[in-house]
Amino acid sequence: MTAQISPTSHKQSFFSRPSTRLGWWSFGLGVLFILLFLVNSFVFMPLQTNEPWQQIVLPFYGIFMLLCGLASGATGLIAILRRGERSWLAWLPVLFALWVLFMVFGEILFPH
Repeated sequence: MTAQISPTSHKQSFFSRPSTRLGWWSFGLGVLFILLFLVNSFVFMPLQTNEPWQQIVLPFYGIFMLLCGLASGATGLIAILRRGERSWLAWLPVLFALWVLFMVFGEILFPH
């Protein structure tokens, strides 16, 4: 009888790349969240005009950006807890999700 070797059964260090598919998905969604956040910060936020397309596009863009941050953290947390992922590239998106939750709850509790 031979033992099955799972992808996470070997010693994986914190500084290695993700070894699970969920870990890579978490990393990819985290990169997408960062890119969307940077575009929002440097392209959309400095706009001073109030064009009609902005009122249509920007709310959906913001919701999609926040959902990417939450999804990256959720997949990272699942990869860490259920698949035994140890890579920092899977832990970092969990911080993105916590930041998104902090901002959303802050906006709900203290609207401006």
